[in-house]
Amino acid sequence: MNHWVIAPILLPLLIGSVQLLLGTARPGLQRGLGLTGTAALIPLATVLLVQTGDGIPEAYAVGEWSAPFGIALVADSLSASLLLLTACVALPCLLYATTSDDSEGPRFHALFQFQLLGVNGAFLTGDLFNLFVFFEILLIASFALLLHGSGLQRSRAAIHLVALNLAGSAIFLIAIGALYGAAGTLNLAHLARIVPQLNGNQAALAHTSALLLLIVFGLKAAVFPLGFWLAQSYSAAAASVAALFSLMTKVGAYSIMRVYPLVFDADAGELAEIARPWLLPAALVTLAMGTIGTLAASTLRSLVAWLLVISIGIVLIGVGLFSAAGLAAAIFYTVHSTLVTAALFLIADLIGRQRAGTGDRLDSSAPVHQPALLGTFFVIGAVAVTGLPPFAGFLGKILILRAALPHSTNAWLWAAVLLSSLAILLAGARAGSIVFWKVGDAVAAELRAPRRGVLAVLALLALNILLMLFSSHATDYASEVARQLMTPGAYEAAVLGDDLASDVRSGDST
Repeated sequence: MNHWVIAPILLPLLIGSVQLLLGTARPGLQRGLGLTGTAALIPLATVLLVQTGDGIPEAYAVGEWSAPFGIALVADSLSASLLLLTACVALPCLLYATTSDDSEGPRFHALFQFQLLGVNGAFLTGDLFNLFVFFEILLIASFALLLHGSGLQRSRAAIHLVALNLAGSAIFLIAIGALYGAAGTLNLAHLARIVPQLNGNQAALAHTSALLLLIVFGLKAAVFPLGFWLAQSYSAAAASVAALFSLMTKVGAYSIMRVYPLVFDADAGELAEIARPWLLPAALVTLAMGTIGTLAASTLRSLVAWLLVISIGIVLIGVGLFSAAGLAAAIFYTVHSTLVTAALFLIADLIGRQRAGTGDRLDSSAPVHQPALLGTFFVIGAVAVTGLPPFAGFLGKILILRAALPHSTNAWLWAAVLLSSLAILLAGARAGSIVFWKVGDAVAAELRAPRRGVLAVLALLALNILLMLFSSHATDYASEVARQLMTPGAYEAAVLGDDLASDVRSGDST
C-alpha cells in the first residue's frame, strides 16, 4: 500500500497531540512545531499530486481491511489538489496567528492542527461514515477556534454555529443510516456499483438519503437557506481563524462534487442525477444572498464573509451544470476564491489594527498608519475577488460563463454572475473610499503591520498571481480532474479491485 496517502492525516494528528500534551508550556516550541508540521504538508500533498497525475487514484486500506469492509482512504487528482490548497492556505494563516492570535487563549496550535486533520481527512476518506467522522473533528476544532480569545460576539456566533451543526450532524447520521439500510454499504465506490440496482422501497429510501445528504453538504458549504450563520461567525473569529475557515465551505462543496457525480450519476437508475433540480436554483439564490450581504456589510470582515458566500454560489453554479466544463470551472474557481478570501480576512485585520477606536467598521475614522502598503493590499485583493483582469478570478468567471452557454438557463446564470461582480466592485470601492479617503482629523496610530502578518498576506496574494501566470496548466489540470469525476471507473477500480468490482456488477455482493 502507498503510505503517503495517510500521511496528511497522521501528521497533524501527531503534532496536535504533542502540542496538547505540552499544554500552555513552551509557546515557542508549540509555534515551531505547528509551523514545521503545516509546512511539511505542502511536500506531502505535492507527492500525492504527482503520484495521482496519471489519473489513477491511490487507495489505502487502513489495517489492510479491504473495501468495502474496512476504512478506505483514497487520493485522486481532486483530493490531492485540495490537500495542497489546504496546506498553502494554512501555513500563511498560522504564520499570521503567531503575531497575536495564538496568545489570546490556550491550546490554539493543537486546535489548529486538529482542524487540519479534519479537513484533510474529509478530502481523503472513501466512505460516508468516515466523512461524518472527519466532519465532526473539524467542526469540534472550529467551535473551539471560534471561541478562542472569548468575548460576547464570539460566544454568540459559536452558539449559533453549534446549534446548526448539531442539527446537521443528526441529519447526516439519519441519512447514512438510511442509505446503509437501503444499499448495505457506505463505501462510495461500492455505492456507485450498488445504487443503480436499487428499486422499489430501497430506491425510495436511498432517494431520501441522497436529498438529506445534500442538505448536510449545503449546510457545510453555507448554501441558501442554510448559510446565514457564516457572516456572523466568520466576522467574529480571529483573523487567522477566519482565513482558515475559508476552507471549511469548500469541504461542503467538495462533498457534493465527490458524492453526486460518483454515486448518483447519469447511470444511477432511478436515482440518476438526483441533485440536478436543486443545485442550480440553490446556487443562484446563494449568489443573490451573498450579493445583498456584500452591499449591506458594515465591517470589512463581514464584507469578506459575504464575498465568501458569493464564491460558494459561483462554485455551485459550475457544479450544478453537471458537465465536465462546469466542474473544471468550479475547481479552478475554488482554488482562486479560497486564496483571495483568506488574504482579504488578514488584510481586513491589518487595517482594523491601525484604525484606533474604529477597527474594521466601515465608518470614517483616523487614517491608517501605512496607507500605501495596506491600500495596495486592499486594491489587489478587491480587484482579484471582483474577477477583473489580470487576476485568476477573471479567468475563473469566464470559464463558468462559457460552461453555462449550452444550458437552458444561461441568461439567468450570466446575469447573476455579472451582476454579482458589479456589486462586488461597488462594495469594494465603497469600503476602500471609507477606509483610505474619508478619514477624520484624528492622527493615525503609530502601529506598523507586523512583518509576519505582511509576509502571510504576500504569500496568499502571490499564490493567486501564480495561479494566473500558470493558468494554462491549471485549467488543463482542472479539466482532467473534471473528466475523472465524470468518468469514475478508475476510482471504483482502485478502491474495490477488479475481482470485487466484477462481483458487484453481477449483483453477487448485495
